[in-house]
Amino acid sequence: MTTPLNLQQQQHQQLQQAARTVRRVVVEVVDARNLLPKDGQGSSSPYVVADFDGQRKRTTTRFKELNPVWNEPMEFIVSDPENMEFEELEVEVYNDRKFGNASGKKNHFLGRVKLYGTQFARRGEEGLVYFTLEKKSVFSWVRGEIGLKIYYYDELLPEDDRPPQVPPPEEGGPPPEQEQERGRPHGVTIVEEGRVFEGPGTMEPPQMHPHCMPFPEPQPHSPRVVVVESPPPVVHVHHDPPQGTEIGGGGTGSGGPPEMMQYPPPVGPAAAEVRRMQAVKGERVRILKKPNGAGDYSPKVIPTKQHGGVESERVHPYDLVEPMQYLYVRIVKARGLAPSEGPYVKVRTSSHYVKSKPASYRPNESNDSPEWNQVFALSCNKTDANTATLEISVWDSPSENFLGGVCFDLSDVPVRDPPDSPLAPQWYRLDGVAADQIPGRVSGDIQLSVWIGTQSDDAFAEAWISDAPYVAHTRSKVYQSPKLWYLRVTVIEAQDLSIAPNLPPLTAPEVRVKVQLGFQSGRTRRGSMNHHSLSFHWNEDLLFVAGEPLEDSMILLVEDRTSKEPALLGHVVIPLTSIEQRIDERHVPAKWFPLEGGGGGGSYCGRVHLRLCLEGGYHVLDEAAHVCSDFRPTAKQLWKPPIGILELGILGARGLLPMKTKGPGKGSTDAYCVAKYGKKWVRTRTVTDSLDPRWNEQYTWQVYDPCTVLTIGVFDNWRMFADVAEDKPDCRIGKVRIRVSTLESNRIYTNSYPLLVLTRSGLKKMGEIELAVRFACPSLLPDTCAVYGQPLLPRMHYLRPLGVAQQEALRGAATKMVAQWLARSEPPLGHEVVRYMLDADSHAWSMRKSKANWFRIVAVLAWAVGLAKWLDDIRRWRNPITTVLLHVLYLVLVWYPDLVVPTGFLYVVLIGIWYYRFRPKIPAGMDTRLSQSEAVDPDELDEEFDTMPSSKPAEVIRVRYDRLRMLAARVQTVLGDFATQGERVQALVSWRDPRATKLFIGVCLVITIILYTVPPKMVAVALGFYFLRHPMFRDPMPPASLNFFRRLPSLSDRLM
Repeated sequence: MTTPLNLQQQQHQQLQQAARTVRRVVVEVVDARNLLPKDGQGSSSPYVVADFDGQRKRTTTRFKELNPVWNEPMEFIVSDPENMEFEELEVEVYNDRKFGNASGKKNHFLGRVKLYGTQFARRGEEGLVYFTLEKKSVFSWVRGEIGLKIYYYDELLPEDDRPPQVPPPEEGGPPPEQEQERGRPHGVTIVEEGRVFEGPGTMEPPQMHPHCMPFPEPQPHSPRVVVVESPPPVVHVHHDPPQGTEIGGGGTGSGGPPEMMQYPPPVGPAAAEVRRMQAVKGERVRILKKPNGAGDYSPKVIPTKQHGGVESERVHPYDLVEPMQYLYVRIVKARGLAPSEGPYVKVRTSSHYVKSKPASYRPNESNDSPEWNQVFALSCNKTDANTATLEISVWDSPSENFLGGVCFDLSDVPVRDPPDSPLAPQWYRLDGVAADQIPGRVSGDIQLSVWIGTQSDDAFAEAWISDAPYVAHTRSKVYQSPKLWYLRVTVIEAQDLSIAPNLPPLTAPEVRVKVQLGFQSGRTRRGSMNHHSLSFHWNEDLLFVAGEPLEDSMILLVEDRTSKEPALLGHVVIPLTSIEQRIDERHVPAKWFPLEGGGGGGSYCGRVHLRLCLEGGYHVLDEAAHVCSDFRPTAKQLWKPPIGILELGILGARGLLPMKTKGPGKGSTDAYCVAKYGKKWVRTRTVTDSLDPRWNEQYTWQVYDPCTVLTIGVFDNWRMFADVAEDKPDCRIGKVRIRVSTLESNRIYTNSYPLLVLTRSGLKKMGEIELAVRFACPSLLPDTCAVYGQPLLPRMHYLRPLGVAQQEALRGAATKMVAQWLARSEPPLGHEVVRYMLDADSHAWSMRKSKANWFRIVAVLAWAVGLAKWLDDIRRWRNPITTVLLHVLYLVLVWYPDLVVPTGFLYVVLIGIWYYRFRPKIPAGMDTRLSQSEAVDPDELDEEFDTMPSSKPAEVIRVRYDRLRMLAARVQTVLGDFATQGERVQALVSWRDPRATKLFIGVCLVITIILYTVPPKMVAVALGFYFLRHPMFRDPMPPASLNFFRRLPSLSDRLM
């Protein structure tokens, strides 16, 4: 009969047996046969890479050998022998480009083999097996096979490596766990990649970081360390910010043990690995090594629980964010107070202490009835709500006399969940303390209401929040951009101007018209003079940006600029409210306006003929066109109904860098978030002194066009510490853009995006922001699909288009007007915040952006280059089977030409279906590789951040100018080559080279006769087969047609 004690001993013996052995897998790469030549010289220099259980090893390179022989064993350690059958072994063969003339930056792929642990044999039972090399994708070109011997064995650790023997437990004795605790050594060692921390063994076991694995107790000898490469770990979101890590700095002679690193406990798959390695009492340490690359700069999925893991029948209005519990206290007023000068209210809990603002009094009321009308929102958790108390007391300001108080048990406070109506305030009798013996000191009632709610409460926006005490600059707000119009001023002519009579002979006066609107100004060209009527004509349009409420006035000046000093001939002031508005291209009648204030001295100085209108059919761009969030025209009558709702949940940020110094040696960040879409701007509250702020605020926008961009930026608040006359700009922390069209309908995306800032010193990661986004719209309905067939901009942009330079100048003016409008709000959105969100400096010159755009063009043309290489390999018979199949397909298409077009569209459909597997799973953020910001030259960055005009010394500007000249010389050469090829095409029939033109015309005549006499299918077959002929029938020299074209003359020899 098996007793529990015997069963425990058997388990203990099995555990000891597992601790004595370590399993190893040996992959012996013997040889490979019939590999594909990839070095451009008919051969390959192959090597083999094996990847197993996170460990990666490679063989040596065999120089120019298509049948290489290695006979090299590679040994791997199995971290979990029980689950070895589920582990995957991947063996890949590559061509080493260092040993050949192969093109490209990467080694060429020659094939791979994937095996599982079930295919491994025990040592002594293995054999040489040849595996056929497989493709990595459909477009890979692979052939050949590789010979492998794969086996495993269990290695018995030496006696010194075994853990101390633990005697079997006796009846009545302590369990093995207690005996093990007694025999624990004095020190515990934590090994992390690149660092080693030591701590006393008498302390509690530390909580391990998710990136670090625990290990058993150390022995006198050094532990066995296995470095394992693994994919980036999954980011886990914790509701509470992680504790700060401290490393003890005391030495051994200090007498005190050093402090231990504190880490959050591992969760998910890491926890299972921790339990497995804790069970094995050996000395192996598993270190997860982070792979190199841009993993930290890519978005990550956040595993979250909807509604905090609590299911409710009611649909929560804030379902994208985590509910945050607050204790709300609304102080309304008091009555019958004892005589006092300035009463105020104190609110105190176990973790919060706040004061109200000074009391106010209604006219014709007594001084014993003060009013406050103030709401406090104090963060609380369920533990505080069940045990803590709330104290509300009234005090006199100058004398600090106690006027009475009320005490509440938080367990009795009601919970309010919107859309419930607001809780009605009630009157409570003010009570005094027992030590108060002065009669009449405490009297009266106070009207207030207390409830527990979340951030979705109606009172949250205007409440004094505990994590944002600076109310003036820390509240969450919603802003609206001003309604902007284009003002079109058409200057037609001017008459009866007072021109100076003493002009030189044959000199026409230079009269120009200057128009000013606020900070904007524009000037016409020189007017043409009519000598019969002595009038000046322009017929020129000037465009300006005007913002509602249209309180400004337009000033028009007529100037005589014949001499060095311009002379004012007259001016006119026109209010914007008197200008006609139009929403289409209908004709607006012109009007005559009298000029005033000229140099003639009289009241009448002439008149000017103008056509004025406010254009409502345009969309006034205040953002860059490629990241625009709205394309609606100014006139609301032209708006179309929305197609969906965009919901954004701003959860919080993690790992922000300190932006300011607070106290000796301590950094802090007061972060807030700004989101902009369309005309609506939102700003979260500022969470003070936190590197891991949690906002959990949700906002919505109406979507009129899915091909728009949502912009989210994070900033550090400096204005809340500035004086009234002082302007401290807020510091940028990072920005994220999300294109709405990349979001699937009615799906919630909860991701973490890196906050990246490009500084003069290079790319810098400032932290991460966690967002939840949902685009709620009907999928593939007529209204949604019809949007993709409509023009992107309103109709007037196509009927009367604006120039690129003019549009850019108007965008700069619109950006400045939006910044001025939002700066007048409370709390204000700073000018630097608006410009950063609107990408006001996106048009500035940057060598980095030029390189990025060049590589974008190269990437766009990569498919054409790949297709050309594929056709070249086909015609060179690199893969005879593929070439023969292409011959057959070509014959079918030539004999049945009606199938050409449907076959092409069928290929497009198949390509789209194939790439569906590789579709992006989450909305993309900022791409550092695409932006060319990972390895940018410091001087190029310094040039990018330079002002306009430049503020650098002349030597630096000269160097940059020379560099720009060298770049322009390359561009000039490329443009000249393009022009040369076009001129050679023109030279075929232009008779610049008579002999060449005669030859070309004669060949065209022969081709014409052949095409008239021979059936076109036969001609097509002949041309196709001639193009795909075998290399043995080819001449290595260029063909005669190409030689003839290169000899044609161009106009480059006429350049000076």
